[in-house]
Amino acid sequence: MFTALQTILTGKLKVSPDKVTPEATLQDLGLDSLSVVELSIIVENDLGVKISDDELLDAPTIGAMAELIGERSAPV
Repeated sequence: MFTALQTILTGKLKVSPDKVTPEATLQDLGLDSLSVVELSIIVENDLGVKISDDELLDAPTIGAMAELIGERSAPV
């Protein structure tokens, strides 16, 4: 799931690819709350995973965010 999130961040939100690591924070990537709202919409549209911007904001790192998205996409 990290690769899919990395693709979204670099492609659609124009984050520099060298900045997107599992340990990176939203602040490291220069993303604000509006960017996170946009990210939650893109994740739902592109990956079919419904996740709120608040949940994404609560994730401490991009890796944790990818893990959360992965958990949501797993069949129950």
